[in-house]
Amino acid sequence: MDRRFVVPLAFALTLFSSLTAPSADACTRVVYLGANDDVITARSMDWKNDVATNLWIFPRGMARSGEAGPHSVKWTSRYGSVIATGYDISTTDGMNEAGLMANVLWLVESEYPAYDGRGPGLSIAAWAQYALDNYGSVKEAVDALGKQPFTVVTDKVPGEDRLTTLHLSLSDASGDSAIIEYIGGKQVIHHGREFQVMTNSPVFDQQLALNAYWKQIGGTVMLPGTNRASDRFARASFYINAIPKAEDPVKALASVFSVIRNASVPFGINTPEEPNISSTRWRTVADHKRKLYFFESALTPNTFWVDLKEVDFSKETGKVMKLDLGADQRNVFAGNAVKDFRPAQPFVFQGI
Repeated sequence: MDRRFVVPLAFALTLFSSLTAPSADACTRVVYLGANDDVITARSMDWKNDVATNLWIFPRGMARSGEAGPHSVKWTSRYGSVIATGYDISTTDGMNEAGLMANVLWLVESEYPAYDGRGPGLSIAAWAQYALDNYGSVKEAVDALGKQPFTVVTDKVPGEDRLTTLHLSLSDASGDSAIIEYIGGKQVIHHGREFQVMTNSPVFDQQLALNAYWKQIGGTVMLPGTNRASDRFARASFYINAIPKAEDPVKALASVFSVIRNASVPFGINTPEEPNISSTRWRTVADHKRKLYFFESALTPNTFWVDLKEVDFSKETGKVMKLDLGADQRNVFAGNAVKDFRPAQPFVFQGI
């Protein structure tokens, strides 16, 4: 391509994506494929107000309900997990003891099948938890979820007059990855190691098309710098593959943290006329190989982690445990925070 046209075309494409992108709250998710089979998944949670997040430990053997009425899907958890909640009524993020990671991000274009209340139903608040409870790998999850064993049932965001519209990403210790969306009432699954990045609008097919354009330019020439979802996708996609494949897992983690911070929105930025741009409230980073789940709040001075290898997930002696992060996730923890969790009654997923 003639370099004289690179900048004008880039600006035109970015302007087009900004004018056509629907309103949504923003997040970013990336998967790092490193040396020695290291796999690290990171995500940011961008929201216009406090999403009331806490961390929870769930053991194996928990009896679950899809909270979608009398015909809700029922299951018993096969795997224990460490998760981050939204409003303590939903699982927004987490990793299970097998190394499967689940993240839900906003996607305003989501349209779920109509639910008649007769077949198995699953509250969207429990969508990520269903995957963490039941599957040990992305392939296992895709094979099962592709058969659509339930209908996803959505409801309004707490305190707001809009439906919750999400898409789900999965990644595992092998580096496999999947993006699951509902577009026009139909399930769409993108499955493969190449699907390392997910943001918000537009739908994933269009995100891939926009990213293909930026790959032609190359990140050393120019990268889009705005907070829009398509621009964050391009930056995260470039950097997650540009950072060194470090032999040292500590250096690999540092590189992944730097990528997800680069795709974050500075705290305090909430644009009323562009509700798709919201402040990053917190970030998580999951080291699949070492079974470490890191949490970083925008309003605390340090990062802490949960070592899943030190958690009792057994059905016989494992307990539901909660780490109270406080308002705006201001409570400060350091190092391995397993010792700071306290026994608690499990929260109830928002349902109908």
